[in-house]
Amino acid sequence: MKDIQQLTTDRTSIESYLKGQGWLNLDEKVTAVEIPGAGNMNLTLRVKTSNRSFIIKQSRGYVEKYPQVAAPAERALREAEFYELVSTQEHLKQQMPTLNGVDVDNHVLNLEDLGDGVDYSFLYQRGNILNTGELEKIMQFAASLHTGINTTTTTAPLPNREMRKLNHEHIFIYPYLTENGLDLDDILPGLRKVGMIYKKDASLQKAVKMLGERYLADGKTLLHGDYFPGSWLKTEKGIKIIDPEFCFFGDAEFEIGITLAHLKMAAQPKALTQKALDIYTSLAPLDIELCKRFMAAEILRRILGLAQLPLSLDLEERKSLLVQAREILVQPNNKLL
Repeated sequence: MKDIQQLTTDRTSIESYLKGQGWLNLDEKVTAVEIPGAGNMNLTLRVKTSNRSFIIKQSRGYVEKYPQVAAPAERALREAEFYELVSTQEHLKQQMPTLNGVDVDNHVLNLEDLGDGVDYSFLYQRGNILNTGELEKIMQFAASLHTGINTTTTTAPLPNREMRKLNHEHIFIYPYLTENGLDLDDILPGLRKVGMIYKKDASLQKAVKMLGERYLADGKTLLHGDYFPGSWLKTEKGIKIIDPEFCFFGDAEFEIGITLAHLKMAAQPKALTQKALDIYTSLAPLDIELCKRFMAAEILRRILGLAQLPLSLDLEERKSLLVQAREILVQPNNKLL
């Protein structure tokens, strides 16, 4: 096993590392090292010098927020491959940070600093509504990505199987294990009892298993892979899309299903959720029924699984979403959205 240099916030250590990579000018000094936000998957640092700043991102063999959860150490390199593919499409490239450099040996990316932006996780707090202009930007990016980079426009492989395996476990398996080490009552009193209903639901688990197999199968469309409010950054220059480490070629329906699920869990108006779907389908093809099934699976895993969100929903509201999600998965052609 190769020896990986583990980066830290120590300014002297970071300066030495950056000079070794050729990412600093000879007379350039690091003046500050900051953590720019509450990252989940990776170590992310903002490095400031006397005349600029940039982002350093390192992936390790575990999830940064949950060190007990193993994760593919080379995921940053898959993210770099995504940036390389996107760099061929100027309109997509402009909505993402520029990739300045890659340290393959240590799984580190050097990225453009987009400034003191905030991601759209504030949507989960009651009363925060996404405006139509922002929604259009978000859905147009997804449609442009899916139609612009697919197996008809590139032969570049990007299976990202190890990250898909990790995501598959947390979406389609972990929430349904009777004993998975997560006490849902610690998240919201009463949620554990609710969760047991779904853990014992054989019809639901059969449907989830089939959908999980679909997720693991290779598809034709390049996906961001984790297209939710935490990956949308509000900056002075508009919305930017970040953190595509779960990227792969799969079904566009997975991508849009994830987005719709989060709009619903963020209690966005039903008309806005429908608007999101309308914007996308005006620009790209979509199997609505498959999209809804992926949406349902994401709702179930976010409410019952490990990757919890800062939801403002009370127990009854969560129960309602879970009921709707189950019906979508076990009843073909369900009209719920």
